[in-house]
Amino acid sequence: MKKYLSVFVLGCLFSTSAWAEEQKIEIKEYLYVPAKVTVAAGTKVTWVNRDEVPHTIDDSNKQFQSAALDTDESYSYTFTTPGTYQYGCRLHSQMMGTVVVTAAK
Repeated sequence: MKKYLSVFVLGCLFSTSAWAEEQKIEIKEYLYVPAKVTVAAGTKVTWVNRDEVPHTIDDSNKQFQSAALDTDESYSYTFTTPGTYQYGCRLHSQMMGTVVVTAAK
């Protein structure tokens, strides 16, 4: 019985992780690349700073906000509610990006 329970639990863990989605956005040359992404609700978005200067990720509605990220540091946020999220860097006002979240598949 223990053997079957272990197999069941492992199967659930692996199948759950297969459903999880992730989107990566790189910060380079004072740009978010890509600047606009569309993801399903439940997706984790990770920003990675590739510049030699610090940058932040700040939602215009203050739902998420990173600390200043140094080179190769990252920040992640999981979007659970459909909508359009505008964000930017509080250190460099010309940097802008958008995450469009659709209903889960």
